[in-house]
Amino acid sequence: MTAPTDRAEVRKLAAAIEEALTQTEEPPTAFRDETEPPRFGPAPPVPQPGRPPMSQKAVDDSVRMLCGSALTLAVGGAGTGLLWASGHANPYVVAAICAGPPALALAVSRVVRRFREAVAAAPAEQHHHYTGTVHQDLRQTHTSGVWARTNNQ
Repeated sequence: MTAPTDRAEVRKLAAAIEEALTQTEEPPTAFRDETEPPRFGPAPPVPQPGRPPMSQKAVDDSVRMLCGSALTLAVGGAGTGLLWASGHANPYVVAAICAGPPALALAVSRVVRRFREAVAAAPAEQHHHYTGTVHQDLRQTHTSGVWARTNNQ
């Protein structure tokens, strides 16, 4: 490699370096990619900002609620058609039909709540581990009387 010895070449090189260093182009503030993304591919879905994606349990619960509402609509429509066709749709019958399922659901929810409270209030199961000989004495006495005395010895 030969070094530039001519002053004109050195000045040209210095001017090119100075010009490259003094260029102040504005950097781009945005970039638009015009290429079409693939319709499908092996990449997993990316969570978007905002509300997080639903869990599998939430999806299952949503489907269950939708199916329950469709069944309620079908049963209500059948009951309405039956009452309309029979001509006996007085307010008491309609109230009894409409109040029955919510009353049943309320009763079942109360029973379930009481059951959960009873399970939570139950004493915890205890396990005892002993080393050596253990003597267990389990006696039951059925003493009845006015001045009865029990000596558990």
